[in-house]
Amino acid sequence: MAAMQAENHPGYSANSQIARAAGTVMLAFIVSNLVGLIAKTMTARSFGTGIESNAFFAANRFSEILFSLVAGGALGSAFIPVFTGLLVKDEKKRAWILASSISNLVTLTLVLVSIFTALFAKQVVRFILAPGFTGVEEDLTVQLLKIQVISSVIFGLSGLVMGILNSHQHFLFPAIAPAMYQLGWIMGITLLAPTYGIFGLAWGVVIGSVLHLIIQMPSLLRLPQIHYEFSIKLGLPEVREVTRLMVPRLMGVAVVQLNFLLNTIFASYQVEGSITALGLAFPLMIMPETAIAQSIAIAALPTFAEQAAQQKMQEMRTSLSGTLRTAFLLSIPATIGLVILRRPIVSSLYKGQAFTDQSVEMVTWALFWYALGLVGHSIVEIVSRAFYALHDTKTPVAIGIGAMTLNLLFSFIFTYLFKVIGWMPLGGLALANTTATFLECVILIWIMHKRLNGLGGKKILGSIIRGIIAGGIMAAVIEWLDVRTSIPSFPWRLLITIALSIFIYGFSLWFLRTEELIQLQRWIKNRFLK
Repeated sequence: MAAMQAENHPGYSANSQIARAAGTVMLAFIVSNLVGLIAKTMTARSFGTGIESNAFFAANRFSEILFSLVAGGALGSAFIPVFTGLLVKDEKKRAWILASSISNLVTLTLVLVSIFTALFAKQVVRFILAPGFTGVEEDLTVQLLKIQVISSVIFGLSGLVMGILNSHQHFLFPAIAPAMYQLGWIMGITLLAPTYGIFGLAWGVVIGSVLHLIIQMPSLLRLPQIHYEFSIKLGLPEVREVTRLMVPRLMGVAVVQLNFLLNTIFASYQVEGSITALGLAFPLMIMPETAIAQSIAIAALPTFAEQAAQQKMQEMRTSLSGTLRTAFLLSIPATIGLVILRRPIVSSLYKGQAFTDQSVEMVTWALFWYALGLVGHSIVEIVSRAFYALHDTKTPVAIGIGAMTLNLLFSFIFTYLFKVIGWMPLGGLALANTTATFLECVILIWIMHKRLNGLGGKKILGSIIRGIIAGGIMAAVIEWLDVRTSIPSFPWRLLITIALSIFIYGFSLWFLRTEELIQLQRWIKNRFLK
């Protein structure tokens, strides 16, 4: 009876909805991450950490900035709450007019920005992207930028389609879309790079952006009462609301991207390969963050938006608390695993052909300091969505600007200290990002705690403690076994270690009677064993 009452509780129902959607997105993201890992591995082995890869990753950074600023997180976070609010009120025609206006506005904006960027590509590289580049490296980056900037326009429309589908609780194909992007990357390496070199990889990025859009179109066209107008209705209140929400969110995403850009700028003055090392290490940290936090955040935002639109603050508090506990329990062991297994992970994935032992050392060093920020990145991703659901994009932006300022300050301090100590300074750039993100995470949680009159702090703390204890047990067992066992095949040893780590951590949580694991066990029993 107690279980039935719990399941009928509104907060429980919302959490179950988020959990189901997050599970779908997480599985799709795991597939996308695996495809992305293959793409990065092929890139590393083909081009190593030399001038070509350095130029490619520098140019690719600008394309990703444009996508994130106008069409990625900024648009989705502003668009979904407003679009969902119209759907909740059953104003579907008005919702589609809003979607049409925003899609036309975004496409027009990105076309103009892309043309401007292509025309002044040399100035963009010299004064913004990589001021430390000279000669051949600078010229190559300019040429690669002119190609990759095309993808920004396509990503713009694709990002809006993703928001529309998520608002309708359709998560599978938007979550698979990144895998299609990485598939284009792989096509560039395998089909084009043998003939066109690094330029083939740049065109692969463009192909990937097209695939990113195409995979979502069938789901979009099947939505009920879909309607498109070739117009931009700036006078529509909802269009103005999306714009109002997007402006500060745009600044927030700009802050995040500026942090990455600062890393690129600093690294352009360091030893050759530093940009590539950071560009290969960060995705290894962001892979579990994507599978864990982004999947939960994407699934939770529509539910948060519905709860906020209906003024169900208690339900929203329950939902947010549950998602945070789950995020902590998943990101803590991922952090520990990345730190312990960083060297075998980098060696197994990247080493070979043009990727030397020195390249392994550089990426491993950067990954260590990035990995320490996994928990912070994960929590920021989720808590920020709660602010967006409340139509508050200003608070995360203000905190993000402060974090960016700290990141800049820490970058100077840590790179200097690392040089004095005799460590590779690129690690200082990763540590600066980690430290600033941690402080951003703490402040956002504190403000949201005040906003919602609590977040179930004792339960969250309990989950953190259990996660740390279980993670410690996992680390101790893996280290003990690592000394006493020898599996000759390095990749197989890594896979076995990862699988064993997951089992030990899960068993430890079960032994500690962790509430989230008990609920999962109950759900599986009710769903499949009745």
